[in-house]
Amino acid sequence: MVTILALAAAVLYGTADFLGGVASRRASVFAVLALTVPAGAVVMLVVALLGQVPALGGHGGLGSPASVGDWSAVGWAAASGVCGAAGLVAFYAGFATAPISVVAPVAALVSAVLPVGVAIAGGERPAATVIVGGLICLVAIVLVSAQPADHDGARPHDGSRDRGRGRRRVASRRLRALGYGAAAGAGFGLFFIFLKNAGQSGVLWPVAISRSAGTVVAFGIAAATRTRLRWRRGGITGIALLSGAIDAAANVCYVLATRAGLFGLAVVITSLYPGMTVLLARVLLGERLRWLQRAGLLIAAAGVVLVTV
Repeated sequence: MVTILALAAAVLYGTADFLGGVASRRASVFAVLALTVPAGAVVMLVVALLGQVPALGGHGGLGSPASVGDWSAVGWAAASGVCGAAGLVAFYAGFATAPISVVAPVAALVSAVLPVGVAIAGGERPAATVIVGGLICLVAIVLVSAQPADHDGARPHDGSRDRGRGRRRVASRRLRALGYGAAAGAGFGLFFIFLKNAGQSGVLWPVAISRSAGTVVAFGIAAATRTRLRWRRGGITGIALLSGAIDAAANVCYVLATRAGLFGLAVVITSLYPGMTVLLARVLLGERLRWLQRAGLLIAAAGVVLVTV
């Protein structure tokens, strides 16, 4: 069950990222974030208020906030939303100012390794096949996230006299990319950890609170950067709102996955979401898959098979 739920989360996260990326091509990234994050918050708040879903969490979402444990869950949920939004900021800032070919795989790897390390430190001891499958999935995450080197946007040199300076500039950009990628991955990894802790008391309310906290961050960034939020008919607005709703659904599947089995396994499988983004870009936008990405998709399939044996 954990594998199915984690795969569902990966598919939904990848779809949401694809839609968010499409919207970001037509408007400011900060404006898109200020649409997607609140959209997910509204969807989750409405669903949580209408259903209280005792069948999912057994406590009606977060349950009664009268106990200390429930208020602790509120804190974990809010922290996950802040970390997730901060991770997105670092991720997109890295895309804008540093080589994508470095930022994307580093962020994907760190966001998977950090929670897995926490899971192992917490006492999880998966079977040998699960460990091997998890390691294979980690390799697949990096391969699927890889971008062409020509996306770096930097030339190796500016002429025979300036080769040394050009190399130093490239090295500096790659070092900056490592920093952005690690920061984004840490934000995403902490999001996974905190949301898992919040989800121990329920399902929908932790996600709703997480998205609400992320909304505050998104609006704060939009205000600080003086980003204009222009509501256009159809097109970008509809895509951004749909992305936010799908991302919220992914959060629910992820929380359910962490409650159905090993936390580390749930995170590793969920972190395969770049594969779905790549596939959608290939099918809907006609983007060509690099051989590394094709290999990553095949390796990911093998890893998933191993962890389910």
